[in-house]
Amino acid sequence: MDGSVLLCGYSYHLKRQSRGSKKVPLKSYLLRLQTEGACSVSVNGRRMTIVSGDLLLLQPGTMYDMQTEDDLGSGDYYLFCQGAWMDEWWNRCDRNVKTAVQIGESILYPWRQIIKEKRRMDDENTELIDSLLKVLCLSLDRAMTDSYASYSRSYTAFRMKRYIESVAFRPFKVEQVAKHVNLSVSRASHFFKECFGKTILEYALEIRLSGAIDRMKHTGMTLEQIAESCGFGSYTYFHKAFKEKIGTSPAVFRKMENTFR
Repeated sequence: MDGSVLLCGYSYHLKRQSRGSKKVPLKSYLLRLQTEGACSVSVNGRRMTIVSGDLLLLQPGTMYDMQTEDDLGSGDYYLFCQGAWMDEWWNRCDRNVKTAVQIGESILYPWRQIIKEKRRMDDENTELIDSLLKVLCLSLDRAMTDSYASYSRSYTAFRMKRYIESVAFRPFKVEQVAKHVNLSVSRASHFFKECFGKTILEYALEIRLSGAIDRMKHTGMTLEQIAESCGFGSYTYFHKAFKEKIGTSPAVFRKMENTFR
């Protein structure tokens, strides 16, 4: 068959334990999913902490060692495999050693089925195991793609937020925010609202009002100067926006702050 599962199973360690060897390289591919607790692994001399949801993908020739932490349990699914199909699958793209993925039945089900078949010993169905191995690997690809997409979304949202913070005190357009992250205006607007529960302009207004309040509390600037320096454009707009959000006018707010100092 194209693929061949050499060894697979689920393991849970309660006490400090080491598995593998830094001196002997892996002779096959190793797929390992941390499902509970945490452990420490060394991959080609690089030590890293593995927590629940971390997927390890290691190729033949890798120096590997796993060690559980003191007084911490560690549970994982593991699978050693080889074969022409595995070689082809591995070389389809660059494989990260560690990727955080969402643990779900799309991954666990084929993994558990392979374990069940391997337990049949002489009665194991190698054709079925090879098919399940392919399902597992392709499911891992989907899980990793989803993980990368989630990271990309978070990173894009963070970039938009930081950009708005950098330009909020001067006139700017939503088009500039969208261009900063290479999205269309409609997509950027929808994406920001989806991530933060407010529009780009609503967030900019929050920053401007926060800046205005700081200036009213800690500087002797006039309200007109504060309005201009915080990007409101006119005192009329500043007065209206401030009263709608804070519940009182800028002048009354400043008077109250000075009274209670």
